[in-house]
Amino acid sequence: MKKTLPIIVLVVIAVVFIWIGIANKGKSQTKRQIAVIPKGTSHIFWETIRSGAEKAGAEAGVQIFWNGPERESAREKQIQIIEDFITQKVSGIVLAPLDDKALVPSVEKLYAKNIPCVIIDSGIATDKYVSFVATDNYKGGVLAARRMGEILNGKGKIIVIKYAPGSASTTQREEGFINTIGKEFPEIKIVDAKYGMDTVETSLQTTEDLLMKNPPVDGLFACNESTSVGALRAIQSQGRAGKMKMIGFDVGKLLIEAVKNGIVDSLVVQNPYKMGYEGVKTLVARLDGKEVPRQIDTGATLVTRDNMETPQVKELLKDYVGAK
Repeated sequence: MKKTLPIIVLVVIAVVFIWIGIANKGKSQTKRQIAVIPKGTSHIFWETIRSGAEKAGAEAGVQIFWNGPERESAREKQIQIIEDFITQKVSGIVLAPLDDKALVPSVEKLYAKNIPCVIIDSGIATDKYVSFVATDNYKGGVLAARRMGEILNGKGKIIVIKYAPGSASTTQREEGFINTIGKEFPEIKIVDAKYGMDTVETSLQTTEDLLMKNPPVDGLFACNESTSVGALRAIQSQGRAGKMKMIGFDVGKLLIEAVKNGIVDSLVVQNPYKMGYEGVKTLVARLDGKEVPRQIDTGATLVTRDNMETPQVKELLKDYVGAK
């Protein structure tokens, strides 16, 4: 009996550990998995969205998968990423669609397969989604236009650096800006506008081309992070820094420093951290069977040299990855 007692104890311990392993395995298999798919992965804006999404995921006890195309022009790559997550049977998807039309079949496929999808950042031409969590981008363009009217005293020639065709968010900013200039500031003329596309380098080249083509320019509006950084570098390389008014959109370390130094007049700043956080939070609420808002406005703020140190703006910028 004395010899068999240790064996019995070991068997009992082994059984207990096996049971614990099976229980934990079952828990890991049933843990919700949410995929967050940005337009791209190379800009600060998307890393800040990721930070907010992961915070919401940690609070809700869900696993966050983060994957997106490196370039914000890679529509087919983003479509393939969605397909891969469908195969993995994720619980839901938070998506920033690269193109408001090209991504429609993918979003409608998610709907057909009962995989809830929350759209963030940029709209899409279908209603087969749970909620749209984003900046009011048209309003952001209006903010920029009114600031331009103010700093130019209602007169002057300006250029607009657009982003890319098919991007609903930036198209709305461009329309908000252009329409407001036309309606409210008839003596300000938009003498040229061109797409900077999805990289700082292409935006730099586009801005340099427009500046050389239109030498007497009083102002410039760029509609996202990459176009803003590209435009900033262009006015510096052309010797226009401090000689013309620039308004950008979004945040980065270079842009913040340029506002502090007076090279860039102001930035329209979104809240990507809130966008990522609310996107995941809203999706989790739907998975829990709760009613959720059809649309959530995450806000836009005009940041200038004069208000950068105010509590509101400092709070907004503190969560921006890489902006410090």
